[in-house]
Amino acid sequence: MFDYLIVGAGFAGSVLAERLATRSNKKVLVIDKRNHIGGNAYDHYNEDGILIHKYGPHIFHTNSKDVFDYLGNFTDWRPYEHRVLASVDGQFVPMPINLDTINSLYGLKLNSFELDQFFESVAEDVPVIKTSEDVVVSKVGRELYNKFFKNYTNKQWGLDPSQLDKSVTSRVPTRTNRDDRYFTDTFQAMPLHGYTRMFEKMLDHPNIKVMLNTDYHEIMDFIPFKEMIFTGPVDEYFDFQFGKLPYRSLEFKHETLSKEKHLVAPVVNYPNEHAYTRITEFKALTGQEHSKTAIVYEYPQAEGDPYYPVPQPENAELYNKYKKLADETPNVHFVGRLATYKYYNMDQVVAQALTLYKRLTEKEEASKPARPAISGSTALVDKLVSRAPKA
Repeated sequence: MFDYLIVGAGFAGSVLAERLATRSNKKVLVIDKRNHIGGNAYDHYNEDGILIHKYGPHIFHTNSKDVFDYLGNFTDWRPYEHRVLASVDGQFVPMPINLDTINSLYGLKLNSFELDQFFESVAEDVPVIKTSEDVVVSKVGRELYNKFFKNYTNKQWGLDPSQLDKSVTSRVPTRTNRDDRYFTDTFQAMPLHGYTRMFEKMLDHPNIKVMLNTDYHEIMDFIPFKEMIFTGPVDEYFDFQFGKLPYRSLEFKHETLSKEKHLVAPVVNYPNEHAYTRITEFKALTGQEHSKTAIVYEYPQAEGDPYYPVPQPENAELYNKYKKLADETPNVHFVGRLATYKYYNMDQVVAQALTLYKRLTEKEEASKPARPAISGSTALVDKLVSRAPKA
């Protein structure tokens, strides 16, 4: 009998398996449909010996010391600050848009104060910010919106930014200085030996059993367990009874090139002229030295593995129907991107999993019968005290 069946061996499932096994001495079975652990963060060495991310680049960044320190139990870190260039008007310019982006594009020599004034002069007045288009044009105006965001978002989501929730483009800041880092989080790093090695250490415990190439439907009736932690698509769990939650997927085209370096930056975005959205060069992320280099092209598509929940009001409404069912389902806990239909970063999934673990342990403690108070003669108390180790 397992205490927990955990469906999914990505961040959410692996963190909970590790905590339950090591801290609560629970017997845990982790299963995954895929033939590997690590979820979308899975990395491996390709046939040329280059460490690649199978499902596109995963850059770890967080403002949470607790999350960073927790994962640091299973990996050493390689300091890494991510930088992205965008191919716009025949130039490679920093993304997010900053002082150098504008000066390069328009042949100007603005300072930060002047750039503030420039943005104010081109920004459109949008009384109520509702959509992704509203977010951008209210900050940087229509022309920059068209150059950097409109077509990229169309490719990524298969929808015009005017049809998407404001949260999509709110993730990308606009800067008036020369800071060209993609993220500004306090902690930015890559697992020194890769994500998969980190997951292997996380799941390396005698209380944890892992089954791959396994659909949970296949084992539910044969393997006994007390509670389930589900990290897969919430609509799938409930047999799509309200309809399918929309996701965007990606097709990845990996290549190895017979040169040491290919791109001008670790990632180059292509907002306009190509079917793919970006190209990543993995050695720039991992720091690996190799005579060849590996890159990946990302092509957004409607069908395939679910990666990105589509942020539209009607989809949020549909998810809330499933959430109500999930909240009413006893002994099943839903956690992670797919199970909560949220576009979380990796650190947010880890934090969500650690929070659920805390809730589970508090629930267990609350259900334990209270210990009887020691009463009567003080002799028993004196005896217990006499056995206590001396300071």
